[in-house]
Amino acid sequence: MSNQEFVVLGQDGPDGCCPGLLTAPLAEEQAVELAKVFKALGDPVRLRLLSMIASRAGGEVCVCDLTPAFDLSQPTISHHLKLLKQAGLIASERRGTWVYYRLLPEMTDRLAGILTRPAGQPLPEPAEAPS
Repeated sequence: MSNQEFVVLGQDGPDGCCPGLLTAPLAEEQAVELAKVFKALGDPVRLRLLSMIASRAGGEVCVCDLTPAFDLSQPTISHHLKLLKQAGLIASERRGTWVYYRLLPEMTDRLAGILTRPAGQPLPEPAEAPS
């Protein structure tokens, strides 16, 4: 067993965002929280929905414009959108009979920060397998 000391992610900054995944292990609570977000992103339909919302001019899109892009029922699209919202990736606002969705860039920025290797830092060398 190594007696290497680990810095746990989410323990050193007031906002719990630093350091990145590639520089220190995740705290258990942070791993659980991030797993929910990655699970939400792990479905191709949800990933496409997030991309459609994030890339929309004006920053928001009506559910009525999202549904026709898929060969899925409106309730299924609403379910996928609900999961993205629960993961903290999007927000919604009801206007009359329609719901409008927008990206929450704080979460995507957080994911990018966690997954980004520090500038100029080489990737760690792979450990050699025991012979």
